[in-house]
Amino acid sequence: MAVEEVESRLLAYGHTACAGCGEALAARTVIEAAGPDVIIANATGCLEVFTTRFPRSAWRVPWIHSLFENAASVASGIEVALKALERSDEAKVIAQAGDGGTADIGMGAFSGMLERGHDILYVCYDTEVYSNTGFQRSGLTPLYAHTTTSPAGELTWGNATRKKDLPSIAVDHGAVYVATASVGYPQDITRKVKKALSLSGPKYIQIHCPCVPGWGIESHMTIRVARAAVNSGLIPLFEIVEGNIIGVRKIKEDERVSVEEYMKLQKRFSHVLKSPRGKDLIRQVQSIANLNIEKFGLLGINE
Repeated sequence: MAVEEVESRLLAYGHTACAGCGEALAARTVIEAAGPDVIIANATGCLEVFTTRFPRSAWRVPWIHSLFENAASVASGIEVALKALERSDEAKVIAQAGDGGTADIGMGAFSGMLERGHDILYVCYDTEVYSNTGFQRSGLTPLYAHTTTSPAGELTWGNATRKKDLPSIAVDHGAVYVATASVGYPQDITRKVKKALSLSGPKYIQIHCPCVPGWGIESHMTIRVARAAVNSGLIPLFEIVEGNIIGVRKIKEDERVSVEEYMKLQKRFSHVLKSPRGKDLIRQVQSIANLNIEKFGLLGINE
């Protein structure tokens, strides 16, 4: 890679993310798609920590960090300030957080941003766990996953709840654009970020990002695992404009995998795979994938 290309990266090399970090790959894709004319409000979390170890920052765009719960609130203030200064045409505003900072502790601020109609793109990097603080469960942790606060044992099967449906919540709030994406398909992320930023009003993109230590995968497996989640039907990729589905990524027949195959790639589901009762639990999770496949019409050829 040429020196000029390295120096032009908007998320610079040298940050301290884990090797194979899905969140780092997704964040780099987002900022390169957005371009330099942005202001980012970043919640506390793994992305904030590994990109801004004092006294350095990997960000080459204006970037603000405040608290765990208020990325959407800070972004709202920035957007209003740009309007007051009549400088809205100079920069787009992006709020970004992990699944904990979005689905849990930041849910109120996220809701308020959408309700008030701010012209902001909110990006949730969904690692399905509180990656930075010890791999606790979040509102986006999948059913039966082992975490440090939903441990598998003699009396439990890991996380007892399904993923919170944040895309639907954003649609119901009136977001002009809502999309899901996966780090396994970076070109899709790029297209959706550009599409979102071309629209006025509140936008939401949820990007599925494997966490190497939190999921118990090898660093070279990130993309494979991310694609398996999509091709099992557990993570449907779609985009919604003004409440209407305008695009869905179909699952090609030769790429389709079962939920069990997806689970086998990760240690966080090893207790399910080892137990005699595991087949029943896998069937329950497979039913979630089957419902997604039916709801979004995921089988077939991409148009």
